[in-house]
Amino acid sequence: MNVLQEIGIQNYIILAALLFCIGAFGILYRRNAIIMFMSIEIMLNAVNLLLVAFSSYHQDASGQVFVFFTMAVAAAEVAVGLAILVSIFRNIGNIDIDNLKNLKG
Repeated sequence: MNVLQEIGIQNYIILAALLFCIGAFGILYRRNAIIMFMSIEIMLNAVNLLLVAFSSYHQDASGQVFVFFTMAVAAAEVAVGLAILVSIFRNIGNIDIDNLKNLKG
């Protein structure tokens, strides 16, 4: 028996919605840039979970292929974002988002 049939697609939808809301909460209420990157990753993983669940539900592998490319783009985003944050930390001394408003030319 398929795991998706045992658990049900509704539980995957609820879990993904919960993860997405946690990520959105992290973006809106936390001012630390690293926490914001982690929140973006949680939101992307919630979408990836739904893509895999619906791909398995419809027995089509295209959703899982799309998840592979989404994870590759997310890894590149984290690498570039962390490099920018390290550069900002070296120049300013902290990575608080409110302090980055002073960088305007």
